[in-house]
Amino acid sequence: MKRSMIQRRQDAERERIELCNAALRRVARRARLTPDFSKAIEEAERGFSGEVVRDPQSWHPQMKTRDAARLRLAAARHLFALYPVHAMLERIWIDDTGLGADEVRLRRQWYVTAARGGSLYKAGASTWLTRKEVHAFLHPTAGLSFVEAFWEAIARSYTDDPALALRIARSKIGRTPREEIHFWREVARFFCVNPASLETIDDLCDYLAECRRGDPGYKLEGRTLPALIRRMHEWHHDIAAIERIEAMRRRVHGRAASASTANAVWAGSPLADWEWVPSSKEAKAKGERFVVRQLKQAEDLVMESRAMRHCVSTYAGKCIAGRASIWSLRRCTKERIDRLLTIEVDQQARAVQVRGLANRLAHAEERNVVERWAKARGITLR
Repeated sequence: MKRSMIQRRQDAERERIELCNAALRRVARRARLTPDFSKAIEEAERGFSGEVVRDPQSWHPQMKTRDAARLRLAAARHLFALYPVHAMLERIWIDDTGLGADEVRLRRQWYVTAARGGSLYKAGASTWLTRKEVHAFLHPTAGLSFVEAFWEAIARSYTDDPALALRIARSKIGRTPREEIHFWREVARFFCVNPASLETIDDLCDYLAECRRGDPGYKLEGRTLPALIRRMHEWHHDIAAIERIEAMRRRVHGRAASASTANAVWAGSPLADWEWVPSSKEAKAKGERFVVRQLKQAEDLVMESRAMRHCVSTYAGKCIAGRASIWSLRRCTKERIDRLLTIEVDQQARAVQVRGLANRLAHAEERNVVERWAKARGITLR
C-alpha cells in the first residue's frame, strides 16, 4: 500500500532523531576510571616491604591523575621518603624502559636508601664510586639522567670545571657498560686532564671502544690527545679502505656473496699457512717460532699495510680476482708478535715481492726463513 506524505515525513523525522542520538552517544564523555591507589602502593612496596617508613594503609592521597606511573611515584614517596630526593633518582618509579630487572632493582634500592636518609656508599655504591663521588651523585646538575649524574660525579672528582664535567657526563662515556667502569673511568680522567669538545670525545670513544675490543689490556697511560686524534683518523681511514675493498669484492662476486659477512673475505690461494720452530736452545727458551699466514680478509690486509707502512692494501683487487695472494711472515715469542715481511705470490706460485717495514728488503735471517717456507710450499723465489 502506498505510504502517505505524512507517514514519509514522520519516518524521515524518526531517522533524523536516531542519527542525532547516535552522534551524541559517540561524543558523550565516558565515565573516568577511579585511580587505582591500591595497585600503586602494591607496586611501590614490592620487594621493599621491610624498609617502609610509613604504614601503606595510611596512604589516602587526594590525587586526580589516573597515570599509573605517577601514582607509583607518589606511593613510593609515601612509603620511603623521609627526605627529598633528586628527580633523577625518582625517575625509576615513572619509567624503566630498556632496563633489565637487576638494574631496575638497583636504582629503586638507591632511591629507597637515599629517601630514608641512609648511606648510599654503604648500600653498594662503593663498588663504583668513592664517598666524594657519591655525594656529587646525589647533588647533580639539574636535568641530568641517572647515568649522566653517575658520570658527572666521577668527572667532578678529577676536575673543578663544572662545564667540563657536564660535557663528559653527556658524552658516549655514559653509554658504556658499568662492568667496564675501570677502563672508562680512566677515559673520563684523561679528558679531564686533556679537555676536548663533546664531538671529539664522542669520536674518540668509538675509537677507544674498538681498541678495547681488539686488546682487553689497552691503556691510556702515556698517551696524548693529539696522538689519539691522529690514530683515530688513521682508524677512520682504515675503515674507509675496508669499505672500498668490500665494494670491490661485491663488484667481482656479486651482492649475494657479501650477505654472509660484514667484512670483505676472499678464497685466496689453496696453499696452507706455514710454521717453523728453530731448534736452537736460545729460540726454545724464548718460545720463538716463525709463521707465514695468508691474508684473506680486508681488515687483515689494511692492518698489514698500516703496520708495515707500505701500500699492500691496494693489492686487494688482485687478491679478490685471484691473480695474487698476500702472505705475512711473523716472529712469535712468549712476549710478543713481530711482523717481519709481506710477500706477494702470483698465480704461478712465484714470490714476486718480498718487502719489510717501509718497503725495505729482507734481512739475511728473514731470507733464510722465507726460503724454508718456499721450499715447503713449492713456491719459486725470484
